[in-house]
Amino acid sequence: MAKEIKKIIQIPEGVTVTFLGRLLTASGPKGKNERSFWYPGITIEIAGSEIIVDSAVTKKTQKAMVGTFASHIDNMIRGVTEGFEYRMKVVYAHFPMQLKVEGRRLVIGNFLGEKKARTANILGETAVKTTADEVVVTGLNKEDVGQTAANIEQATRIKRFDPRVFQDGIYIVEKIV
Repeated sequence: MAKEIKKIIQIPEGVTVTFLGRLLTASGPKGKNERSFWYPGITIEIAGSEIIVDSAVTKKTQKAMVGTFASHIDNMIRGVTEGFEYRMKVVYAHFPMQLKVEGRRLVIGNFLGEKKARTANILGETAVKTTADEVVVTGLNKEDVGQTAANIEQATRIKRFDPRVFQDGIYIVEKIV
């Protein structure tokens, strides 16, 4: 007895989804998201206002990839309708940090009184806004927004001091998804 592993994703009003070759494109009120999808034995088709992700093979790996593809497509649709936002808190005790966006990098100056500035890469079409005590990372692609926030958090990781005493850094405090 073969189990059904088909996943159906609804396309909301105002969102256009196309699938050509391996490239799935979702366009909505906030912008456009593109991603390549391919795995052996898995098919993606658009039928009316639904996206159907299915597999003829009923093995565990195909079942897992069907669910993964469905989640990625759902995140693409959510990105072009609502967008993703991470709020980060800037924490320091003695040395106030200077934050500025230069091109596709966030430059963190005066972290723990260091002379050399630290940098964090900004991925894709992600936007970073800084204030004195907060960093807001926004974008349409969930993976780019999340990785950019992780890059910023890792750039202010403390290595030579006790983290229980030196709690300076930039930390994720809220994910608006």
